[in-house]
Amino acid sequence: MLDGKTILITGARGALGTIAADVACDLGARLILVDIEADDSHRDAQWIGVDLTDPAATAKALAGIEVDALLHIAGGFTCGTSSYAIEDDEWAGMFKSNVDTLRNVVRHIVPPMIARKRGSIVTVGAISAFTGKGEMGAYCAAKSSVMRLTESLAAELRDHGINVNGVAPSIIDTPASRAAMPDADHSRWVSRQSLANIMCFLCSDEAKDINGAIIPVAGRV
Repeated sequence: MLDGKTILITGARGALGTIAADVACDLGARLILVDIEADDSHRDAQWIGVDLTDPAATAKALAGIEVDALLHIAGGFTCGTSSYAIEDDEWAGMFKSNVDTLRNVVRHIVPPMIARKRGSIVTVGAISAFTGKGEMGAYCAAKSSVMRLTESLAAELRDHGINVNGVAPSIIDTPASRAAMPDADHSRWVSRQSLANIMCFLCSDEAKDINGAIIPVAGRV
């Protein structure tokens, strides 16, 4: 499905990123894996270690990189603070990890796609950010911004042969989620494998007619 495509995956050392890298590789993609620290453990991958919240460092790290697709998984999560009491650091942290990382990456990945008149971008939003949720104000605001930016990019790039879509999962079945909610029915959550499969499909030629979609991936939650 992804034979011959070069795919850049951000957040590649995270719970979802590692699975997405495995799925993309199994589907034939060449991988460029990005995280704050490089890790040479994955087969047949080029690793880049960079803090994507740092515009200058990102520009240097991605200089000259050309890819067929971007899976932007880098992000962050926080909850538990009432919206009227969110501290500046928490608010800024959610926007840096979720929104600024996306902006800093597409600034350098998109122009070569435009020049070649092809490409795919897939972002990760959140079902919880379709509307505001109690004690999740900073996270919902940041992920909503990711989804709106995704839609704007899709409108701007569709005439350049570039598809831009997002997935909006509910609770992803990760070790961290299980630790936080040990008594929940984990079988109802979204599996990382399933979510990675959907994201890789959106990078494939079979998804060429899908553009500007924010796809809910809810599992049974």
